[in-house]
Amino acid sequence: MSDQTLQNRIVKLAKSLRGEISVPGDKSISHRSIMLGSLAEGTTRVSGFLMGEDNLSTWKAFESMGVAICQTGPDALEIEGVGLDGLVEPGDVLDCGNSGTTMRLMSGLMAGQNFFSVLTGDKYLRQRPMKRVVTPLVAMGARIWGRDGGKRAPLAIQGGSLKSISYASPVASAQVKSAVLFAGLSVEGETTVTEPHLSRDHSERMLTCFGADVRPFEDGVSLKGRPRLFAQEVMVPGDISSAAFFMVAGLVTPGAELMIRNVGINPTRSGIIDILIAMGGALELHDIREQSGEPVADILVRHSRLKGIEISGDMIPRAIDELPVISVAAALAEGTTTIRDAEELRVKETDRIAAMVSELDKLGGRVEARPDGMSITGVEKFNGGTVSSHGDHRIAMSMAIAALSATGAVTIEDAACTETSFPGFWDLLDKIRGLS
Repeated sequence: MSDQTLQNRIVKLAKSLRGEISVPGDKSISHRSIMLGSLAEGTTRVSGFLMGEDNLSTWKAFESMGVAICQTGPDALEIEGVGLDGLVEPGDVLDCGNSGTTMRLMSGLMAGQNFFSVLTGDKYLRQRPMKRVVTPLVAMGARIWGRDGGKRAPLAIQGGSLKSISYASPVASAQVKSAVLFAGLSVEGETTVTEPHLSRDHSERMLTCFGADVRPFEDGVSLKGRPRLFAQEVMVPGDISSAAFFMVAGLVTPGAELMIRNVGINPTRSGIIDILIAMGGALELHDIREQSGEPVADILVRHSRLKGIEISGDMIPRAIDELPVISVAAALAEGTTTIRDAEELRVKETDRIAAMVSELDKLGGRVEARPDGMSITGVEKFNGGTVSSHGDHRIAMSMAIAALSATGAVTIEDAACTETSFPGFWDLLDKIRGLS
């Protein structure tokens, strides 16, 4: 890479990619380690914490509610828990930045606290749908106000006096499920959530580690309220959503061989692995183990000749955040890949279906939007050009991986947004290309 500024990045064709790398800690698990560590009794120690902007928004929010959080190393924290009822009313609005996870999960926690709070975020987050969490929380007795009839942030929440419910979520969303379960922590009785497909289960796993009575069943989960949560030692694995960019990079670059160490392979998140193997990708899992209740492995990736497949059904929630970079792999595969049942992509940090269709088209990709996904016909190489991140970290990084297979230089506009989830992404990309 050259001629880079904070906002724009220029990426050129990669001749080869080789090396052994580690990616930053899992964003979802890092969020939850602060939330549950704050509500636990005692000192929770976290290693592998992702120091990205999204997670720092969660950190600052809990400090604003009286929780002492101390950084003890480059990716290590100590959290002095205040117990289930120990948070104090914040003196100002809680700024969730760009983080939908922070806002939606904290909505559930704030609904159960006996005080008033206001959650807001940046211009992108304020456009994202919040009704999906507001609806069940109001059904539990929360009083919540927001723009557009409670559909969008800022959200004002008067918490306390909730009741347990059984909620059938119309969407498979870990954020919706977690918001309801986190509200259920403050309620006597059992709170239950069912889903059309199983969404990621980091909240259930971590709640169990901290001492909550959580009972998963075939299409949902229940939580017994008012538990005593106890401090834990949390080791956060590498984020599979971050590793996904390098998995695809290794598969589509001739002669590439990459070992990605210490990656979380939670089965509710590992759809990316199953999809890439189904496309013909040479991916191997080594040293499979468990840490802090989460399965972890080292992933070996080699260049492969990929083929188009159909991606739909219960595979979608297991790979929803990785679909942008999967679309890059599909655009370089033989034949046609069809992505269905992925309407959720339209309500992420941006409309990721529209964004990937638009930006891949600028590089000569053959991608057609569908209401619930994309139809992608493979090409041999991309062209050079200028593309936009749309202010979305996953779009920016996906286009960087596409640029590795472009015949000319690719300029990625507004590339600094990668800091929300993957600080150091550009340096790591340089490293495996032998540019640093």
